Amino acid sequence: MARCTNCKAPLPDGSLTCTYCGDRNDVDLRGIHYFTTHQSDVSRICPRCTIELKTIDLKLHGAFLIERCEECMGLFFDPTELEALLDATVTNVYQIDRVGLDSINLHREPDQYPVSYIKCPVCSQLMNRVNYGVKSGVIIDRCKNHGVWLDGGELRHLMEWMKMGGKLLDQDRKEQLKMEELKKLEEQRRNPQGYQVPTTAPVNNGGIISGLDPDIGSVIGLIASLLD
Repeated sequence: MARCTNCKAPLPDGSLTCTYCGDRNDVDLRGIHYFTTHQSDVSRICPRCTIELKTIDLKLHGAFLIERCEECMGLFFDPTELEALLDATVTNVYQIDRVGLDSINLHREPDQYPVSYIKCPVCSQLMNRVNYGVKSGVIIDRCKNHGVWLDGGELRHLMEWMKMGGKLLDQDRKEQLKMEELKKLEEQRRNPQGYQVPTTAPVNNGGIISGLDPDIGSVIGLIASLLD
């Protein structure tokens, strides 16, 4: 559980503001990675506050640059950077805590922003809203070409989700869907005309058993007539 850096009280899930002392916590990064602030070569604008984002280097396996808003603590990741940060931060998870994942979103603070489409900090085009993973409870804003935006607090929540095996559950779900799709394609290949294989018991119709090979049906019908 994350705690306030000022008074050490537990922080509400999904919130950056301490309910005890009122301090606003930069918990997404403080205590997780040492970072430095850099001057960006290209101006990127916060989609929430409409101010210029600051570039920070997380020093993760060398230079690891992301953008952050110093007002709302939102974060912008270039493509694949969010996954790389989560994989590097949350390690050695081998089991799925299904009970924890079922309750991970029960005590979250209400969304701090109304549901809306926001602009990409790079191209200013409206981004898509996408559920990050099974039971994560986090809806990310994604620009297909430039990256992913997380509101303040959402990175910490995704880290807790991963600690409970959320990524493992998401991988299992994707593998299950893939197997179901392959099974469906194989059934279509074997049965291109949509022929339905009979599932009911065969019925004797005048000595010929429906649903069976005609020769086999004739033999069975002949045996049945001899026993009458």
